[in-house]
Amino acid sequence: MMGDMILENVGKWILAVGSWLVSYLFGGWSGVLGVLLFFVILDYLTGVAAGGATGKLKSKIGLIGIARKVFIFAMVAVGHLVDGILGDGHLFRDTVAFFYIANELLSITENGGKLGAPIPAVIKQAIEVLKGKGSNDKDKGAGTDANA
Repeated sequence: MMGDMILENVGKWILAVGSWLVSYLFGGWSGVLGVLLFFVILDYLTGVAAGGATGKLKSKIGLIGIARKVFIFAMVAVGHLVDGILGDGHLFRDTVAFFYIANELLSITENGGKLGAPIPAVIKQAIEVLKGKGSNDKDKGAGTDANA
């Protein structure tokens, strides 16, 4: 009984700290961040599948991929902190997020191609639209790495 109460309190404490951390680093949760999280996870999973299909699946590459995914969220947090300094709502946070959403979507489609899956034209068009929302002309496609 006492152990259950302690476990419940620890769970509440972890949830409270996690909520505070998300609020501080990202300005709270949003649909844009939810889409980014989904795409990051999907890209990692399709990357693992593509690596397995092509015989290039290695734990070191997987660890580097995880580090890159953590970096994505670090950059989104930087965007939010810049917003806080400049008082621009979520302009920089969302711009960074759109850039990485486009990048992840491109990588997912490349991984799908390695798996032999057809890519619908509407997805290819969405990538182009998102590239325009998340970067200026000189940044388009920068940092794209299908192995991530």
